[in-house]
Amino acid sequence: MHRLKTILQRQNTIVIKVGTNLLADKVKGINPERIDTIAKSVASLRSRGKNVIVVSSGAIGAGVAAMQLRERPKTIPEKQATAAIGQPLLMEAYEKAFRKSVTGGQPIAQILLMKDDFVNRGRYINSKNTFAALFDKGVVPIVNENDTVAVEEIKLGDNDNLSAMVATLVEADMLIILSDVDGLYSDDPTRNPDAELIHTVEKITPDIQRFARKSKGELSTGGMATKIQAAKKCFDAGIAMVITNGKKANAIDDVFSGNFRGTVFLPAEKKLSTRKQWIGFVSRTAGSLVVDDGAKSALLKRHKSLLPSGIVEVRGTFAVKDIVSIVDPSGNEIGKGVTGYSSSELNRIKGKKTAEIEAILKRKAPAEVIHRNNMAPTGEAE
Repeated sequence: MHRLKTILQRQNTIVIKVGTNLLADKVKGINPERIDTIAKSVASLRSRGKNVIVVSSGAIGAGVAAMQLRERPKTIPEKQATAAIGQPLLMEAYEKAFRKSVTGGQPIAQILLMKDDFVNRGRYINSKNTFAALFDKGVVPIVNENDTVAVEEIKLGDNDNLSAMVATLVEADMLIILSDVDGLYSDDPTRNPDAELIHTVEKITPDIQRFARKSKGELSTGGMATKIQAAKKCFDAGIAMVITNGKKANAIDDVFSGNFRGTVFLPAEKKLSTRKQWIGFVSRTAGSLVVDDGAKSALLKRHKSLLPSGIVEVRGTFAVKDIVSIVDPSGNEIGKGVTGYSSSELNRIKGKKTAEIEAILKRKAPAEVIHRNNMAPTGEAE
């Protein structure tokens, strides 16, 4: 815990993600008391010089209650319409809460993001600059996915991963996920009374991923699985992440006092570069390369470049300098990277030794298909 204490003592940037089940009930709608509590804690952090972003779920949940729907909408148009109804209600609740959180009120701003705001490099930089400008003005951004216009192809899908991507975008020191559970357990605590809360996670291992049972709430879109995905992004970006129960009074304050019940995911000692974070977390892939176990081990354990000899299959059509996914024999993505060859060229040289490439392609060619400097790991070697 000493590393977490060091992070807490710094003047830092914090992202706080608030889950739907904490904010919205399909009968009662938005829970203003809980939003008031969150606003007071965030305002307190701001008074101590910390930059804070709130990634808030709840727009669709608020819309479900406002329209007295029996269940969460299932089709894209229904979700968009319900989010459009609920979003202003949610922001109104936040505005009221932050207005009375401190003398004179704490100013807030609404930011709605979509996947393209991260995938498109220009929009990624513009978003980063917007957050920086809001911080300079002492404003707390309230972030949500733009559900009113997003379709499946451009959706991020859940606010756990959105909050992690926002945290990497602004180079935050910490992501706090306020959930309706205490943290990550060794098993499902609702089914196994002997399940143990895991207090500290130093690395996202296959065992940790297996602990993440998919348990969705009635109005939410996430579960522990998406929280582990968010933790992996944070780990590689050098960001600490905490999961704690947001239903408990003063949940945010307790994290910063060190007196809380939850799970702490410690950051990597050496984080990925900003470029590799963008490649690994948000870039759009044009195809994929299936590699053998030897190549998988070389990439993940020895941090080597990908050579043609390790490729067993080429999927999709792509050009030189496109970003492609690297997949192991079991179909699991283990990395993403910038390819030095087109798909048509790789179909001719896959499985071949480096010395054979020039003769096959009849041109001077790089030894690596994906250089290690242009690759970001997205999986762990078993």
